[in-house]
Amino acid sequence: MIFLRYESFRSYLKLYPVTSALLALNLIMFAILELTGGSTNTLNLVRWGALVKAPSIDPFGLTEPWRYLSSMFLHIGWQHLLFNCFSLLVFAPPLERLLGHVRYVVFYLLSGIAGGVLSLMLYDDSIRIGVSAGASGAIYGVFGAFLHMVLLQRHKLDEASRKTVITILVIGLLFSIFVRQIDLLAHVGGGFAGFALYGLLQRRK
Repeated sequence: MIFLRYESFRSYLKLYPVTSALLALNLIMFAILELTGGSTNTLNLVRWGALVKAPSIDPFGLTEPWRYLSSMFLHIGWQHLLFNCFSLLVFAPPLERLLGHVRYVVFYLLSGIAGGVLSLMLYDDSIRIGVSAGASGAIYGVFGAFLHMVLLQRHKLDEASRKTVITILVIGLLFSIFVRQIDLLAHVGGGFAGFALYGLLQRRK
């Protein structure tokens, strides 16, 4: 099972520096949110870089494109932060090892951006303007990469790991559909991007 983590804290930092840095950024930005008005305060989220979903006004988010990146490191409440950080902590290290640090950075950021783009473009703002934040798009990109392995490179995963990937994706999809606060489009966009990007980066490698 490649998703079991046996490393010590020091070894984890040494082996997976990019994942460690992403986790640290998530925690730092959450602390900033809490200290400046709260992580569930919409205005505070927008102030610190959450993605404002107003496709009828700005269909591609080109007015403030930096929000595609900044929103990936903001989280709405403790549960949101803990779930995403746990997923990143456990599931991302094998992918960082497979892709290498540089390719992994590119993969992670592009998956998150893809999730944000789809979330913005297909959002219906005729009722209200939405706000989106979190690392979920990028994390589903990680799951998308492992789905690529499950379907097309089975030799890279043991049976227990393959079953874990499928189980997580099925449960995640169900939650994304039935829990209104979850950004389904960001998850789908990140997942598809991760699936495609992993195949592309593997070929280039």
